[in-house]
Amino acid sequence: MIELIKGDITKITCDAVVNAANSSLLGGGGVDGAIHRAGGSEILADCRKIIARQGGCKTGEAVITTAGKLPAKYVIHTVGPVWKGGSNGEDAQLANCYVNSLNLALKNGCKTVAFPNISTGVYGFPKERAARIAVTAAQEFIQNRSIGKIIFVCFDDENYKLYQNILSSPT
Repeated sequence: MIELIKGDITKITCDAVVNAANSSLLGGGGVDGAIHRAGGSEILADCRKIIARQGGCKTGEAVITTAGKLPAKYVIHTVGPVWKGGSNGEDAQLANCYVNSLNLALKNGCKTVAFPNISTGVYGFPKERAARIAVTAAQEFIQNRSIGKIIFVCFDDENYKLYQNILSSPT
């Protein structure tokens, strides 16, 4: 099942919240900063352990930490691509963010996963293109694996309407 919500991802009750992280995993602006602020120091402490072990997170990959004070069990941090015009593998990297996050969620027993709009803020990925990639990745994943619910959480009206149109149109 795929659900669409307009709201604040830090307030969503679910098994795993996905963070649109940067490769350093040390927090930043946008969704990343909001998740670190709302979740508290436990998230950063877990991120530092990951950094010590593997040196951060590469674009398209995902790592998992505690959710700290968030109403979730875990935060899955994934690094979306910076938009460079579309001919540098950005679409595949963005799809990998969703697939790798969902695989990590399943591996950790998660049945509900909430996603923000990855790479559409300061990373500059075109919003409609990103939404189509996100929805396609989620629909394909749900067909082949047992995950209860994927929630797309849109902070603004523009993204919410894009997702609403894509999810309501026939495939």
